[in-house]
Amino acid sequence: MTAPERLSAPPVHEYPFTRTTGPVIGAFMPGLREGVIVGIKRPDGSVLVPPTEYDPVTSVALHEVVEVGQSGEVMTWTWVGEPRPQSPWEQPHALAMIRLDGADTSLFHGVLVAGPE
Repeated sequence: MTAPERLSAPPVHEYPFTRTTGPVIGAFMPGLREGVIVGIKRPDGSVLVPPTEYDPVTSVALHEVVEVGQSGEVMTWTWVGEPRPQSPWEQPHALAMIRLDGADTSLFHGVLVAGPE
């Protein structure tokens, strides 16, 4: 008796669909291109950045897009002295949670700066 032939198929990685961004992400992404950062106002008046389509606490749909500041406060950070292949840069950099002026949540961002000496 002979062993059965092994079947195999090479993996194909693709996303052959077109997707619209919708009104919330559709406001955020072009804003980044234009140098404007927007968030979304929650029913309690707080502002989420980056914006989401639904309130993360109540699940209520959110619609009021608001512009936030270009500066803010670094809430926490880490230094990447030896970048890995998935790092945004091949040179040392920081990864930070930044709360922009006018926002109530922090935005995760890569920061290219001179490192500690």
